[in-house]
Amino acid sequence: MTGMHVVVMGVAGCGKSAVGERIAQSLGLPLIEGDEFHPAGNIDKMSRGLPLEDEDRAGWLDQLAAELARHPAGAVLTCSALKRAYRDRLRAAAPGLQFVHLQLTQDEALRRVQSRGGHFYPPSLVASQFEALEDPAGEPGVLGVDAGLPLDAVATQALRWLRPAGTT
Repeated sequence: MTGMHVVVMGVAGCGKSAVGERIAQSLGLPLIEGDEFHPAGNIDKMSRGLPLEDEDRAGWLDQLAAELARHPAGAVLTCSALKRAYRDRLRAAAPGLQFVHLQLTQDEALRRVQSRGGHFYPPSLVASQFEALEDPAGEPGVLGVDAGLPLDAVATQALRWLRPAGTT
């Protein structure tokens, strides 16, 4: 499948990386891990328990948009994409961009972030993600999926929506 660009989005702990990897493998597309593009200043700020502001995310989003544009044959990007303006910035780089929004409760996100080791993102910032999230329901090209389901079920739902009926 070529020309398909997908963002797997949601708050911290929703499973973006795991689901993104499954989708990318199934579609034969490269995976772009959004966290790998955060500048050191952003990682330092989050590591200290300080939420990122729009200004902090601007350069990061520009880099992610450039990465999408750099893959004209398609790619899967993992990115929180919490605000409509962030999603629109990514849409401008990849016309027809699809978003898979992994939805879960704040309690479940907190539990997941607390249980993962070796990640720069502290549990204390989970609430700020929910405060910043502008629900993408109703925007074009967005599928909401219950991230509380098993990973394979989440990926299967997303792939059914991404692949037109009758294609493999």
